[in-house]
Amino acid sequence: MKRGELEGRLLTLVTLGLVAFGLVMVYSATSGSAAIADRNPMSYLERQGFYALLGLGLMIGASRFDYRRLRDVAPALVLGSLVLCGLVLVAGAQVNGARRWLSLGPATFQPSELAKLALAIWAAGYLARRRAPQTLRELARPIGLLAAIFCGLILLEPDLGTVIAIAFMLACVLLVSGAPLRTLGGGAGIALALGLAAVWVAPYRRARFFTFLDPWRDPMGAGLQNVQALISLGSGGLLGRGLGNGIEKIHYLPEAHTDMILAVIGEELGLVGVAAVIAAYAVFAYAGLRLALTCRDPFGKRLAAAITALVCGQAVINLAAVLGLAPLTGIPLPFVSYGGSSLVVQLASVGILLNIAGGHAGAARAQVPDRSRRDGGARPAGARGRGRPEGARSERDVRRVARSR
Repeated sequence: MKRGELEGRLLTLVTLGLVAFGLVMVYSATSGSAAIADRNPMSYLERQGFYALLGLGLMIGASRFDYRRLRDVAPALVLGSLVLCGLVLVAGAQVNGARRWLSLGPATFQPSELAKLALAIWAAGYLARRRAPQTLRELARPIGLLAAIFCGLILLEPDLGTVIAIAFMLACVLLVSGAPLRTLGGGAGIALALGLAAVWVAPYRRARFFTFLDPWRDPMGAGLQNVQALISLGSGGLLGRGLGNGIEKIHYLPEAHTDMILAVIGEELGLVGVAAVIAAYAVFAYAGLRLALTCRDPFGKRLAAAITALVCGQAVINLAAVLGLAPLTGIPLPFVSYGGSSLVVQLASVGILLNIAGGHAGAARAQVPDRSRRDGGARPAGARGRGRPEGARSERDVRRVARSR
């Protein structure tokens, strides 16, 4: 089996499996309440199916597009994402008190989803060309500054969950790039302090944090979503009530088809279903990290780590929130929750991973500068220079052998 082939197959199987499973669960979570309200029970499924087809098309296209060319368009992607994140604060559609979406006719688009991928591509390209930051001052410019601008705009939407996902992704890329643990620890401490400050200054975030600590204090008010999620998971038992037979999703569990779809899975498919979902993300993490560790191209290594961290980091945040291990943040479950922007961008990201998996051999033959040539040309990595004495492995060896002769 060729290098990267196993990782590519695992990523493809897990992604397609989660997308198909997500379509089934979105229909299960929405059809009952829609039928009761005399609406089209297939409406959510039809929209999610359209976005899935669009995302799969982008995944196939990205898997055949040389990922190395993304380095050249990274600045444009970052600039465009910044403009869209600023535009959504002015002209975005307001839903549940938040401005996170731009309306494009009948469809909506969430700029922060594109911002996550754009920042991942830029950070991977920047760190592939330069030494990893060794001090907090080096970390602050430009990575910290650019991340702070993105996170500040996204916090104003407000969307703390996406900010956490971005911070986790950047930490993973810096770790793969060789940044010292003391620098990462200092940066994490600063990010944590700023995060706690963001929670404290916003009354609704503060209330959500205290609700997480004791959701049963107000089970019919602020703690409704937390409590109903736990009831859904607990009532499923080992094998669940059966697919489509859940009760909590019908006017009891808020956001059942988006943030809380894992609770629907737990009620209908039980502990076995929840464990299978967690295992799927574990396999995705294994394949993505293995790809990052074995990739010979510096840019591909960092980009694979960034995309894997984005997908699996969001999965961990969502799982922890539904299970009552962390406050609610509004992060959907990747590939499974209802949401067009997130599904399309995540599938395109998987396509980039598949291209990296298929490009291992090419990365090993990457062109590197040949200092022995007067024209500054390039030669294949590992190739010997013309006229180099036998046994000379580097330019220093050439000069040493010449002097000895």
